[in-house]
Amino acid sequence: MNRNKCSRCGLVNLLVDEVCRRCGAALTGEASAAGESGAVRKRGIGRRLIWIFGTTLVLLFVFYLSLLLTSDELEFDRRQTVRNAIAILKQNGFDKEAFVLGNLVKYRATDNWWNRYVGHRDAYAAANFPFEVVTLYPEFFDVAVDDTERAAILLHESNHLFGSGEDAALERVWRDKQRLGWTADKYGQTKVWNNTRELTVARVPKLFQCGTDGHSDCIQ
Repeated sequence: MNRNKCSRCGLVNLLVDEVCRRCGAALTGEASAAGESGAVRKRGIGRRLIWIFGTTLVLLFVFYLSLLLTSDELEFDRRQTVRNAIAILKQNGFDKEAFVLGNLVKYRATDNWWNRYVGHRDAYAAANFPFEVVTLYPEFFDVAVDDTERAAILLHESNHLFGSGEDAALERVWRDKQRLGWTADKYGQTKVWNNTRELTVARVPKLFQCGTDGHSDCIQ
């Protein structure tokens, strides 16, 4: 049943009452009307927020589908190669990264429209955050010498999938390279190692300011 609050003494009366039962003051129904108006406004704001949230989800889903529809899927044997590299990450304690790379990511063999628009420079892979889409270029399979080196590339891309920028991803991989088993004594002459080292020196120079010459790798 609707109620009518007295503006003088605060007693809540029935809506049909014309005067307050306690103090006798005239009841105009303004308080009740104001309450109903406020409730309507709150419901209106709530519906608007739900509409905005729903529309945003739909647009994100359409964008995600567009990334998949404008690129090609990996072939079966290459998907197995990716699984082998992810297994190496898991074996070396990169559980969070291995879970995302193994369960949430869609792998593509060719660039989607967004990658073609943005472009890339001699990359081994490219990640689309926050859509968990990773494009693996032929160099990922043909230039990397083994699955450990491919695991290093995937570790780099996983940082992008978590929202990290290029500098942070390079630093993370370089700091964790020994934990991964990607070390200079075994891989120091490979193209992936040299490319990664050169890029890391340029983007994260603080990692190479050790030794007597002040230019040696600080992560050994």
